[in-house]
Amino acid sequence: MAPRAAGGIDALLALQGIEDPTERRKRSVARGRNALDLLDDLKIGLLAGSLDSSMAGRLRAIVADLKSPSGDSGLDQVLSEIDLRVEVELAKAGA
Repeated sequence: MAPRAAGGIDALLALQGIEDPTERRKRSVARGRNALDLLDDLKIGLLAGSLDSSMAGRLRAIVADLKSPSGDSGLDQVLSEIDLRVEVELAKAGA
């Protein structure tokens, strides 16, 4: 019975490693939305003259997340454009 249980556990772990394309797309959309929200926060901070000092670090973290492929070429193109915009803002900030 123990070998069968071990095999069952191995199969379960293997299945957990398989990523559902729908979930991957949802995560990618969420990452894109988070990046856009952060860019809005940056804009508001710049307009108000009260820019948060941790903004550059948060922007760098967002850039790293945007590079993961979603499995949807159209979505990946949009995320690439958001990534470019974040990179531009980082360059303008001198970060």
